[in-house]
Amino acid sequence: MSPVIQCRGLVHSYGETPVLHGLDFTVEGGGVFGLLGKNGAGKSTTINILMGFLRPQAGECHVLGHPSHALPPEVRRDIGLLHEGFIQYDFMSIDEIERFHAPFYPRWERSVFYDLVDRLEVPRTRRVSRMSCGQRSQVVLGLIMAQNPALMILDDYSMGLDVGYRRLFLDYLRDYVRQRGTTVLLTSHVVQELDQFVDRLIVLKKGQVAASSSRQDFLDGFRHYRLPRGAVAEALRPDGVIVNVERTLQTVSLFSYAAPELFLGHLATLGVPAEGMEEVAMSFEDAFIGLTGRY
Repeated sequence: MSPVIQCRGLVHSYGETPVLHGLDFTVEGGGVFGLLGKNGAGKSTTINILMGFLRPQAGECHVLGHPSHALPPEVRRDIGLLHEGFIQYDFMSIDEIERFHAPFYPRWERSVFYDLVDRLEVPRTRRVSRMSCGQRSQVVLGLIMAQNPALMILDDYSMGLDVGYRRLFLDYLRDYVRQRGTTVLLTSHVVQELDQFVDRLIVLKKGQVAASSSRQDFLDGFRHYRLPRGAVAEALRPDGVIVNVERTLQTVSLFSYAAPELFLGHLATLGVPAEGMEEVAMSFEDAFIGLTGRY
């Protein structure tokens, strides 16, 4: 089975500002993939390339077996896209917007749309423009799910959703994916909510892939070592084994994929004493920040 998404060597700039630097990643069929990274890492540019809104200056990107800049209409119908959280035709009511969208999608499932939207407990005659931001977002997500697409691309799905709506949507999406085998690629600024939800992650850092693995492999393999702050430890910098360095007033935090014994050996080659070093347990959010940096 060919990958749902395959990107090789993507390069893109805005004017003289480079954004993507040879981006490589693959999304296999089925499950939830998180495309994660700090602001400016290249997530939105990557999404725009996936949907054919941008053509990369170098490299290639295929979605459902077709070049992303030349997706046939029948392939586009098989992709559910949430882009920047907005909805068109908000002068329509909930009923009207469902009837408007249905004829465009051969596998449209009206019951899926209303199963999600009716949980908002607002009349179906309510104009979308008269709904709250979070409610409008739920309508958009309902329209995407009713398409029954092979691939969902959800760019910042949490925009406008308060914590209750976000939890409702994530629970609903998890069940939806399990039942249908849909492939989901999503971005979000609320990283902590994705723990126990994404199956695999692709982390972008300065336009390159910093990590691509299952969520569990990332959590099991990425480590945080803490040393007392001192003149020798102060001089440490990322070097391949050390992926990132963060400092507080009293400690130096070192992030690495190296197991403890290998990491101790690496410090020894650098002439750094390991007295007082400890390994610190991390949450998913801790590990993400440790990889991408605080600033």
